[in-house]
Amino acid sequence: MIDTHAHLDACAEPADELVARARDSGVERIVSVGSGLESCRETLAISRRHDGVFAALGIHPHQAAEPDAESLDELRDLLSDRRAVAVGETGLDHYRDYAPRERQLELFERQLGIAAELGKPVVVHTRDASNETAAALAGFGGTVVLHCFSSPELLPVALERGYYVSFAGNVTYPKAGELRQAARDVPRDRLLAETDSPYLSPQPRRGRPNEPANVVHTVAALAEARGEPEGELARRLDENAAAAFGLA
Repeated sequence: MIDTHAHLDACAEPADELVARARDSGVERIVSVGSGLESCRETLAISRRHDGVFAALGIHPHQAAEPDAESLDELRDLLSDRRAVAVGETGLDHYRDYAPRERQLELFERQLGIAAELGKPVVVHTRDASNETAAALAGFGGTVVLHCFSSPELLPVALERGYYVSFAGNVTYPKAGELRQAARDVPRDRLLAETDSPYLSPQPRRGRPNEPANVVHTVAALAEARGEPEGELARRLDENAAAAFGLA
């Protein structure tokens, strides 16, 4: 099993302990995500310490007005490491609006350019910006992973363009029926699962910090929603992640 999106550097507990617990739970691979240059450096260091941990590196839209947004040459250098398998997370967040929207879009487009230049997939954060996100991605010809998918209105575009759609712990919540319907509609070869640790703990662990071991609960919820055997779906999700991120 694989957790395709965790912020190991942002968790309160040491990353080494979280990786060990994940493996004890059958989660053998993790894509750890850096947000901002310091986070990216630490994420890359964690990935170098652990076989089966890979890095996605990017500048989050919340950081679009910060100095890191002007230091994309360093981000590009970090992404040249063999442990770095994706650009991101990057995208647009019009819900929090922690940075001006035009700055978010400029940063997003520049990171899409880096992903195209390096031939790496892009991990996309989008919130209350579905139309704008779809428009920004229209000219990008590489692999797209829609992280923590929570925008059912974006699903038709995602399916038409062949994007990967990744579901996090919120798909397990009792009132998330619309998300579970979206999970049923995603083709088997485009479905992914993640934790977004330390955020969005799944229902059985709600109220506590999330961690990669908990992706098993998200996989179980997806299997139930889709009417598929859990073990079979877990294997399929691992294959999908390997294809999306170019993992061995």
